[in-house]
Amino acid sequence: MGISLTEAAADRVRTFLANRGKGIGLRLGIKTSGCSGLAYVLEFVDELHEDDNIFEQYGVKIIVDTKSLVYLDGTELDFAKEGLNEGFKFNNPNVKEQCGCGESFHV
Repeated sequence: MGISLTEAAADRVRTFLANRGKGIGLRLGIKTSGCSGLAYVLEFVDELHEDDNIFEQYGVKIIVDTKSLVYLDGTELDFAKEGLNEGFKFNNPNVKEQCGCGESFHV
């Protein structure tokens, strides 16, 4: 299945990378955190690791390590503006439970 992103998310990542002036793409990963167990991590990628999987859409590379891909396979990364709030949204079909604040999840 892999990782996909919406055009809005791709536009935002391209803007971030252009403003930063360097970078291969955006790393999507997970870490142990929060009341539900796992949380999403986003960071810029300047160099690839041996266990990285690369997914490209709309000219943007999303890099996911093999361990994280188990939890993220099939996820769509979106970017939305709602009033004064804006941010990335994760549409992850593997999520079974999510905490009330939306910051962590469980698969």
